[in-house]
Amino acid sequence: MKHKVAFVGFRHGHVESLYKRMAEDPQIEIVALCEENADAAAAVEKSGRHITHTDYAKMLAEVEFDILCIGDYYGIRGERAIAGLKAGKHVISDKPLCTSLDELQKIRALAKEKNLAIGIMLDMRSNKNVAAAKKLIDEGLIGRIHQIQFTGQHPLSWGSRPAWYFESGKHGGTINDIAIHGTDLTEYLTGHKIKELCAARAWNAYASAAPNFKDSAQGMYVMDDGCGVIFDVSYAAPSGCKTPYYWQFRIWGEKGVLDFHCTSDGVTAYLVNGGEGKVYPASEPMLDYYTSFIAEVEGNKGEWGTEDFLSVTESTLRLQNLSDIHYGPEE
Repeated sequence: MKHKVAFVGFRHGHVESLYKRMAEDPQIEIVALCEENADAAAAVEKSGRHITHTDYAKMLAEVEFDILCIGDYYGIRGERAIAGLKAGKHVISDKPLCTSLDELQKIRALAKEKNLAIGIMLDMRSNKNVAAAKKLIDEGLIGRIHQIQFTGQHPLSWGSRPAWYFESGKHGGTINDIAIHGTDLTEYLTGHKIKELCAARAWNAYASAAPNFKDSAQGMYVMDDGCGVIFDVSYAAPSGCKTPYYWQFRIWGEKGVLDFHCTSDGVTAYLVNGGEGKVYPASEPMLDYYTSFIAEVEGNKGEWGTEDFLSVTESTLRLQNLSDIHYGPEE
């Protein structure tokens, strides 16, 4: 089955990997590219691609397609998704999908009403160390899991990161921006859902030139089996310095602990009476956001699909809201 695809927004670099996959997929025909920002449109044109539309509503009205891909700034993505769903399009977006629970409610209702698929570029389930950790957990290597800590510190990259990050109403919060990868993986690795949100805090620590941008974020939640999770997803990583803390996970079970980060050489297990620890090699991934989404579009929903994407988006947005309530939202 050939799918016709349109893109709206190229204001974050993540969308480039989705564009590449679409362009290389023989079952995909890219029929339209929309970018309303003149500078972003010029950058796309400079790369050798042609912007067909500079008005999103006009593209929806004029072009026949069945999949909408969203890569715009965060604050407008929910609006883009809602309009696309109303027009009968399946939607796949860079994360985050939206920045408010009200938008998410409308997206969920439209997807259900019109039987449309939603996908999000949660690519960390395709990480080979995540795949290895999942296999070891499922085999019972560390027994029942009781605690998880994850960190996803990014460099602030002031001056090279898109300027809209620091503009009012366009970012939507660091927890919603970054933590969704970790919240998704805690559900995937454990096989349990997030049940209780305990604490969340975001604040400005590093972006002194943009005091309203809350670049630091931490939180705590509980899975439905009682497992406790603590995280830090701040823009705290030193620029130009390679650290082992980019998406690092420690998973504590009754028989031992697993430790890995996304670029480590496998997964290290420290087992009860096991000495200094053993490194287990990386494994081939079992899930991929892109193939899962396309399969659902074609009516072949597997173990990962629309409701999973929407559920983890809701948990992450609620964590962001918890911080906003107690410490104030970004202005």
